[in-house]
Amino acid sequence: MSGYEKAIKSPVAEGGVGWYVIDQQEIDAVTRVLKNPKSLFRYLDDSESARFEKNLREKLGVKHALFVNSGTSALACCLAGFGVGAGDEVIVQAYTYIATASACIEVGAVPVIAEIDGSLGLDPIDVEKKITPLTKAIIMTHMQGVPGKVDAIREVAKKHNLYMIEDSCQAIGSQYKGRYTGLDSDAFAWSLNYFKIITCGEGGVFFTNSSEAYARAYYQSDPAGDMWNTGMGNEAPYVKTFTKACYRGNEVSAAIANVQLGKLDGILEKTRRLKKTLVSHLDKPVNYTPQYVDDPEGDCGISFAIIMNSADVCKPFTEALVREGMNVGSAYSAAFPDRHIYCYWDAIINDEKGDIQNYPWNNPAYKGHIAYNREMCPRSLSLLARSLRIPIHLALTEQNVIEVADAINKADKSI
Repeated sequence: MSGYEKAIKSPVAEGGVGWYVIDQQEIDAVTRVLKNPKSLFRYLDDSESARFEKNLREKLGVKHALFVNSGTSALACCLAGFGVGAGDEVIVQAYTYIATASACIEVGAVPVIAEIDGSLGLDPIDVEKKITPLTKAIIMTHMQGVPGKVDAIREVAKKHNLYMIEDSCQAIGSQYKGRYTGLDSDAFAWSLNYFKIITCGEGGVFFTNSSEAYARAYYQSDPAGDMWNTGMGNEAPYVKTFTKACYRGNEVSAAIANVQLGKLDGILEKTRRLKKTLVSHLDKPVNYTPQYVDDPEGDCGISFAIIMNSADVCKPFTEALVREGMNVGSAYSAAFPDRHIYCYWDAIINDEKGDIQNYPWNNPAYKGHIAYNREMCPRSLSLLARSLRIPIHLALTEQNVIEVADAINKADKSI
């Protein structure tokens, strides 16, 4: 194809989101903490952690925010806050990071895996099929910054009297019908991992409007929580204190997170603008369907996905994109064991799973039986094998995404 003019002409710089905008502000914040080593513990007056939680409550309009050491811990707090534990089942989706299921196991509950649909998020129809008398909660994950079918899932949860938890770890700042995702559910979680929209390296936040759930989550997160926060008894005096794990966040991470929170709106303004530009330059599709987005305005704009109409066109389509200068592969591929897809959750799918006692599946409190296998969600695997995702980050320009749209248009016409 000598002389062929590819769609991708402009250089594409390496980039990201939260980590990409780290500058002197974060360095100064960390330095301030380290210059006073006595301030490294979060239980001090006006701590970085407490300030971060206050800033989050004010920005989101949520009653309670608890800064912890990871998104996984934040999800465990969501479950523990509502008493989800031994003997309970929790529905999670087939396409989410393994941490969503791990959080269930952390509190002693059994994860039940449900299919995704064309939204690449939790399928409300399959959720209802997976409900048993042991089901206590649903965790819906907003993957790659795209809010799922919140209203439909919430309707199922309400119908069956289940707790509704939103995993917004990959969708910090996402909104649904003008409200931050999670605000109108029982609880929700953020992750501040290196790869996330804002980051402090590792960290997470548990959110809820329930004082009772906050008290339980707080005790779950700190083995001596009642000693450090003596005011918790006034917050929810009817909640019995208990001791569990230690998920405490640290002051250095909180200092970074505080700065990053101030950059969140600017990050999302650019990623959302880039995604809208890309979408606006696409021709009417022939061989693919764009990912269904229930609320495009609330989408974080950090990814764009298309789903090929059949497996037969997926390979020639990706080959055509390569000719246009764009390397992209399907989400589900034997070439890469992605822990965001249930079939690669080896610690859960394998026959010998759990800890040495096969906990929580062998817990006497659990009266159910869950059989896992790598083909148990065939529709999800089919969708992901046909899904091509283009990441959108802060180093991209308007011209870059216009050329991506041009590459997709040319590939679609060529097969």
